[in-house]
Amino acid sequence: MISTVLVANRGEIACRVFRTCRELGIATVAVFSDADAGALHVREADTAVRLPGASPSETYLRGDLVVAAALAAGADAVHPGYGFLSENAAFARAVTEAGLRWIGPPPEAIEAMASKTRAKELLGIEPLRDVTAADLPVLVKAAAGGGGRGMRIVRELADLEGALRAASAEAESAFGDGEVFVEPYVEDGRHVEVQVLADAHGTVWTLGTRDCSLQRRHQKVIEEAPAPGLPPALAEELYERSAAAAKAVGYVGAGTVEFLVADGRAHFLEMNTRLQVEHPVTEEVYGTDLVALQIAVAEGAPLPPEPPAPRGHAVEARLYAEDPAADWAPQTGRLHAFGVPGVRVDTGYASGDTVPVHYDAMLAKVVAHAPTRAEAVRRLVHALERAVIHGPATNRDLLVASLRHEEFREVRRLDTGFYGRNLTALAVPPDGGPCAAVAAALAEASRNSGRFGGGWRNVRSQDEVREYGGHEVRYRPLRDGGFEVLAPEGVRVVSAAPDRVRLEVAGVVRDFEPRSYGPGVVHVGPHRLAARPRFTDPRERTLPGSLLAPMPGTVVRLADGLAVGDRVEAGRPLLWLEAMKMEHKVTAPASGTLTALHAAPGHQVEVGALLAVVQTEAAVHTDAQEDQTA
Repeated sequence: MISTVLVANRGEIACRVFRTCRELGIATVAVFSDADAGALHVREADTAVRLPGASPSETYLRGDLVVAAALAAGADAVHPGYGFLSENAAFARAVTEAGLRWIGPPPEAIEAMASKTRAKELLGIEPLRDVTAADLPVLVKAAAGGGGRGMRIVRELADLEGALRAASAEAESAFGDGEVFVEPYVEDGRHVEVQVLADAHGTVWTLGTRDCSLQRRHQKVIEEAPAPGLPPALAEELYERSAAAAKAVGYVGAGTVEFLVADGRAHFLEMNTRLQVEHPVTEEVYGTDLVALQIAVAEGAPLPPEPPAPRGHAVEARLYAEDPAADWAPQTGRLHAFGVPGVRVDTGYASGDTVPVHYDAMLAKVVAHAPTRAEAVRRLVHALERAVIHGPATNRDLLVASLRHEEFREVRRLDTGFYGRNLTALAVPPDGGPCAAVAAALAEASRNSGRFGGGWRNVRSQDEVREYGGHEVRYRPLRDGGFEVLAPEGVRVVSAAPDRVRLEVAGVVRDFEPRSYGPGVVHVGPHRLAARPRFTDPRERTLPGSLLAPMPGTVVRLADGLAVGDRVEAGRPLLWLEAMKMEHKVTAPASGTLTALHAAPGHQVEVGALLAVVQTEAAVHTDAQEDQTA
C-alpha cells in the first residue's frame, strides 16, 4: 500500500489531494517554486521540497526535478493533479522507472489521448484538411494541452492562416507542442462531459454527466452535475461512448470524456486523462471521493461492479482573481481576508496569502449540493454573497449574476455563447448603494478623528465630501463625536467606528463593517468600493497615446511586422501579454502613428509599464501649434 504521496502540482489541487491523503493516513510531500515558498499547499504538507525558480518551465514542468524531489523526500507514489505534467506520458514513465507508483492512467493511454488529433482518429473522427468557405466557421485548436490555450475561432477564410500561426505559437509556449488542427465550430453548443473511472481488472464506471457550458475564453466558469435537461437517450449514448473510449486505450484511473452537444447530437471533443478541475460536483452527487478511488486503483484494488447511485444536484463556481469588465484581466496582490461560509470550498489560499502573477488566477472552487438544482443554485448564491474576499478584484459578482440569470436558472439557453450574449450586463458590479458609501466614508472619518484627536471644531469648517463607488457622501462631524449625513438624504447615523457603522434609513437599521487595507479601496460587505482620490497622483500623468501594461506579465509576441513609424488603427492588436496562464491582447488606444515601442518578446513588465506610444493626428497638430506659438 502507498505510504507517502508527492503531489506534482500546487495550489488548490495539491491541497485537495492532501486532504484525502490525511484521511487515509498517507503522508504528504509538496513541491514548490520560489514564488510559492509560503503557499498554503506548502504549509499543509508534511514535507516540502523546493524547485528553484519561479516560472512553471523552471519548476512544476521539470519532471526530472519532481522525480528527484519524490525520491529525496522518501515518497513512494506521485499524484499529478491537473495541468502541468498531469497528461505527460514521458513524466508518467519517469515516475514508474524511478520505482515510484503513478496515481494515474498508463503512459500508453495518456499518449493515445494526449493528442486531440490522434484521439479523434482512434475514434474514427477525421479533422478538416482543406478548409473552404463552406466549412466556416471553424475552430483552430492545439493538439496538446487544454484550458483554452491555442484556440482560435475563424469566421473569414482570409483569417485562417494568421489564426493557425497564432494558435501554434501559443500552444508551443504553453505545452511545448505547436501542433494544431482545424475542426468545425459548433455555434453555441452545450459543453457536456462524462466522468469515467476504471480499474486494472476491466471494470469501467461512468459517473454521470456534467454541464460546463458557461465559459470565458474557452475556460469553464460554472459547472454542474448532472447536466440539466439532457434527454435520457442522449445521456445513455454519452455513457456508452465514454466507456468505449476508455476501454479502447486500456484506461486505468479517473478521466473525463468531453462532448459538444448541439441539435440533439453529441460531437466528441477530447478525453482528459487526469482528474478534472470540476470533479467535486460529481463527488457531491455520487457521495464518493474520487481521489481516494484513484489511490485505491493505483494500489491495485478492484472497483465494485457498479458505481453508487446518484443523489441530488451539485453546482460549482470557479472564483477567479480577475476583472470581467476589463477583458477578464487577472489580478494579483495580497488576499487580506478570505472565507466562504456554509458550502464546500476547495482552495489553495487563506487570509494573508498573496496571489502571484506566475500561475492560474483561480482562488477557489465553491460547491453547493442539494436535493434539487434550484436549491443547490440558491445555496451557492447565498454563500458567494456572504463570502469575505478582501484584496484583489474577483469575478464573485459575475458569478452571482450568472447564477441568477434567467437563461441559466431556467435552462433556457445553456450553452457556450452565454457570456457572448450577456457579459456586458453581467460584468457591471453592484456598488452596494449609497449606504455602503456612507459607511465607508464614516469609517474613514472615525479612523482619522481618533488619529488626530477629534474631528469637531468650535468654528465649523466646510462640510466633508468623499466619493466611494461612484456615490458622493457629504457629512459633518458633531460636538458629541458623532456625524450628520447631509447627502445622500434620509440617512441617520446611529453609531460610527473605524470597523463598524450603524445607519438608519426610513426606520430600518443596518450594520456595516467596512475594511480598508490602504488607500483607494474599501470593502463593505461583499462590495469592493473604489475611492475617488482627493488629490491627483502626479505619477498617473502619462503622455497622450501611451499604451501601458494593464497587468504584470511577459510579452509573448508582437503583431506581425510591427515597427516604429507604422500607421495603426484604433483597436488593432499590437502585442500580447501572458499573465497567469492566459494571453491578453493589447490594442492601439487610438488611430495614429506608432512613435515608440518599448516591448519585445520575452520582456517581463510590471503593471503600468510603458509598452508603446501611438501619436494621433490631433496630438501632432497640437504639438505643431505649440511650436509655432513658442
